[in-house]
Amino acid sequence: MSPQQTVHRGRALGVIAVLTTAVLWGTTGTAATFAPEVGPLAIGAAALGIGGVLQAGIAIPALRSSARELRSRPGLVWAGALAVFVYPLAFYSSMHLAGVAIGTAVSLATAPLAAGALERILDDRPLAPRWLLAATIGIIGGATLTAAKLGDSGSGASDTVLGIVCGLGAGIAYAAYSWCVHRLLHDGVGRAASMGAIFGLGGLLLVPILIATGAPLLTSWNNFAVGAYMAIVPMFIGYLLFGYGLTRVSPRTATTLTLSEPAVAAVLATLVVGERLGALGWAGMTCVGVALVVVTAPVRVPRTLTS
Repeated sequence: MSPQQTVHRGRALGVIAVLTTAVLWGTTGTAATFAPEVGPLAIGAAALGIGGVLQAGIAIPALRSSARELRSRPGLVWAGALAVFVYPLAFYSSMHLAGVAIGTAVSLATAPLAAGALERILDDRPLAPRWLLAATIGIIGGATLTAAKLGDSGSGASDTVLGIVCGLGAGIAYAAYSWCVHRLLHDGVGRAASMGAIFGLGGLLLVPILIATGAPLLTSWNNFAVGAYMAIVPMFIGYLLFGYGLTRVSPRTATTLTLSEPAVAAVLATLVVGERLGALGWAGMTCVGVALVVVTAPVRVPRTLTS
């Protein structure tokens, strides 16, 4: 296998890992509706709090071996952990206030722009035309999904607007911790140590929120099962795959790939939760699909002519 083929294969595996993560994440909003008496802060704290601590637990050997490298980069670790702390609280609040489809679409449509801005400002990396095209089409798709759901939202206008604001915050936080993990990887810190440090510390920061708000999770087996599913499947397993993907693709590509999550969430919200998705909503999901095709299509490297 040539070096170019190896690179393409590695990138393809990274794309598959991130897309699988996006599908798992797309189930979270619908899963949360099965425990309506559990508030969004409790759901978010349980999902990423427990999931983050589990990430750190399996990474203990790697954390020990990389302790010196991590201690030398406290800014990256703490910035990533604070973003992990903010993300689930804002994300689940957004879905609670504005609906599953809107909350997911706004959160994930914001992330590629934020990720691209971080890489441009902090890494001085130019934004490739293809990425700009994919991000633009994906954001249009997310905005279209949002517009399609605004008229059908059961929430009041103020709740919907506040939910959109929370979604914007969630998207920025998502891009921030993705960049921090990727930066640690770039600096030579191993994947397990990078994910374990940022998500473990972020998970610990969420524990007080879980203690303060999580009592309803223990009032029934149904609520407990929802919390356990959220923590183990989309968060723990999902972020294992996401961490692997970040070793193969850039944060801006990863965040653009996860634009597929709003489509998954919208389909589940329509089929399971009963939210309506008309022609405009399906047009939005089509845009998301086109964006994924654009960003995942292999780059053709022109052959150099040899004499």
